[in-house]
Amino acid sequence: MMITAEVEALKQLINQLHIDHRDLDYVISRLSHSPAQDQLQLQRLKKRKLYLKDQIAMMERQLTPDIRA
Repeated sequence: MMITAEVEALKQLINQLHIDHRDLDYVISRLSHSPAQDQLQLQRLKKRKLYLKDQIAMMERQLTPDIRA
């Protein structure tokens, strides 16, 4: 069981990761519509965005208590 301070710290981290994810989404969108797009850079940004999404999901699961059947 997590104590309140840990929960709040985790929620703040999740919030920051959401912001980073949204920012990456914006950058990817702008680069993909650019006439001089760098495919390697786009690929790296997309991988980073997917990594952030996975991290967010993992941390959100930590906040959800296990329900035993």
